[in-house]
Amino acid sequence: MERKHMSAFALYQTVPNTNISPPAKKPALPVPVKKKKKKKTTKATDNVNAAAKLRTQMKAEKKKVKKKVQKAAQKEQSNQAVINLQQEECVNGDAGYLQDVLANLAGVNNSRERASKLFQWLIDPIPAKTFFRDMWEKKPIFVQRKNPHYYKGLFSTAEFDRILREEYVQFGVNLDVTSYTQGRRETHNPSGRALPFTVWDFYESGCSLRMLNPQAFSSTVWNVLSILQEQFGSMAGANVYLTPARTQGFAPHYDDIEAFVVQLEGKKHWRVYTPRSEDEVLPVLSSPNFDQADIGKPILDVVLEAGDLLYFPRGFIHQGNCLPDAHSLHVTISSYQKNSWGDLLQKVVPAALEIAMEEDVEFRQGLPLDYLTYMGVQNSDMDDPRRAKFFSKIESLMKKLTNYAPVDASVDQKAKHFLHDCLPPVLTPEEQASSVLGAPTRWEGGRVKDAGIHITTQTQVRVLRAGCARLCSDGDAVHLYYTTHNSRVYHKEELKSCEINPEVHIEAYAYQISCCVFTVLMMVFLFIPFQLTDAVEFLIHSYPHFVKVESLPCDSVQDRIALAELLFENGIIHTAEAP
Repeated sequence: MERKHMSAFALYQTVPNTNISPPAKKPALPVPVKKKKKKKTTKATDNVNAAAKLRTQMKAEKKKVKKKVQKAAQKEQSNQAVINLQQEECVNGDAGYLQDVLANLAGVNNSRERASKLFQWLIDPIPAKTFFRDMWEKKPIFVQRKNPHYYKGLFSTAEFDRILREEYVQFGVNLDVTSYTQGRRETHNPSGRALPFTVWDFYESGCSLRMLNPQAFSSTVWNVLSILQEQFGSMAGANVYLTPARTQGFAPHYDDIEAFVVQLEGKKHWRVYTPRSEDEVLPVLSSPNFDQADIGKPILDVVLEAGDLLYFPRGFIHQGNCLPDAHSLHVTISSYQKNSWGDLLQKVVPAALEIAMEEDVEFRQGLPLDYLTYMGVQNSDMDDPRRAKFFSKIESLMKKLTNYAPVDASVDQKAKHFLHDCLPPVLTPEEQASSVLGAPTRWEGGRVKDAGIHITTQTQVRVLRAGCARLCSDGDAVHLYYTTHNSRVYHKEELKSCEINPEVHIEAYAYQISCCVFTVLMMVFLFIPFQLTDAVEFLIHSYPHFVKVESLPCDSVQDRIALAELLFENGIIHTAEAP
C-alpha cells in the first residue's frame, strides 16, 4: 500500500516540542503596602471623613471623564491622520524602485544627509519634521499609497526562497515558524537547518514564517538598515514576515521598539490599540500575549496592501491577520530599543554616586542611628517629624548628586553599545575603490604586487561615515571605537577599538591597530610622543569634507602620515581618489 505523505507541520505535532519558547518575563512584584488601621472617630470626624471621601470620589470621576475625552480626541486625531494621508498624493509617485533610490543616494556626499533622505522616502508623503514632532512616540500612522511597486526591491518571497536554498538558515536562530489559532499562539521550530522542503511544508499547513535577521542574507536590507541607523542614532533592525492567506501568526501584543511595517506583497488586515494604562506607554520591555478581551477596541483598523506603510510606537498593542484572498509579505523595520532617558540615567546615576562618595564627605556620613525605627514600609503610616527630615536629606543629596554626574562619559558608554550594534557600512563603488578594500595589492606571477599604500602629505582623506568611528572615555583611558569591522550578524564580532594614551609612543598604536607587520617594524624606531586624540577628533569633526594629511594636528610629518596609514589600513578612512 502506498504510504501517504505527512506534512512537516503534522509531523511536528506528533513529537514532543523540545524548542519551546521561553516564557515572557514576569513583572516585578509590587512592594506590599501596609493597610492603615481604622481609628475610632467621633461623629464630627465621621462627617469630615465622609465629605473628604465625597470630594475624592468627585475628583476620580472628573479624572475618568477627562481621560475619556482625551482618548476620544486621540482617536479622532488618528482617524483624521489616516483620512488625510489617504487623500494626499505621494510625492514620489512612480518615481522608481528601491534600487534606483539607493543608486541616487550613493551620490549624496554626506552619510547623515543620505540617512535623512532615505527616511523621508520611507515615510513619504509625511514630512520628516512633522513626523518627529507630532507622531514619533505618540500615535500610529497609516500611509496608503495605492502604488504596489513603491517598496519593490527591498525583499520578496523569491528572495526568501533563495536564502533558504543558498544560505545556512537555522530554526530558532534565523527563522521562526508560528501560528495563532483559537486564541493560542504557538512556535513550531524543529532543530537544525531550515531547508526549503520543510519550511514550505509548514507554510502550506497554515504557519507563518518570521526571518529574524534578513540583513545577514540580503545585501539590500543590509544597505537600507546601515543607512537608517544614522537617522535614528540607534540600532535599526528588521524582521521579515510571510503569512499564508486566511491565517494569523501572532497574538495581540506590544513591543519595546518603534515599528515601521512595510508591506511588500499581498495584503494584511491590521488592528492597533492604545496602551492600556500610563504604565504601558513607551514600555521598557515587550508584552506577553494578550487575549482579545484584554485590549478593547482598536483605534486603527486598516488593510495594508503592497506599497503601504504602518507606523506605531512602542506600547501600542497590535495584531495582523491575512484575508482569505491573499498572502502577505512585510518587513518590520525597528529602532529605539532601550534608548530612553531612563536608560541613560541607569549609567549616569551609579557613576555619579561612586564619584560623589569619593569626593564629598556628606555622602559618606552615616545614617541616623534610629532610622530603622521610623523609616521603611512598616513605618510609612507614622506621623513622625523625623520622617520628613529624612526625606528632606534624601532630596538634598539627590540634587547635589547632579554636580557629580559624568554625563559625557555616560553618553560615551551608550555610544559604545550603539557602535557594537551597528551594521558595517555598505560602500559605494567609489568608496570601495578609494578604501583599503579596493587596494590593488595581489598575488600575481609568483610574487606580491602593489604591496603597501602610498599616502603623502598631499593625500586627501576622510572617515568613511559620519558615525563609523568615535572617541570614548571610560575615565582612565580614551579608546577609538569603529564599526567598519562589525558583522552583519548581531554581535557576532566583538567591537573593535584601540586604546589611546597621549603618553604612549606612536609605535605602540601601530602595534595595537595595524595589521601590517612592515608598518610596525618601521614605526618601532620612531619613539615620538603623539597626541593622537587631537588628530582623530579633527578627522571626525571635518566630515563630510576631505582634508589633506598635512593638516592633521600632529607634531611631525612622519606622525601625520603614520596616523593616516594606520586608519586607512583598518578601513576607518578612505582617500579622495583611489590610491
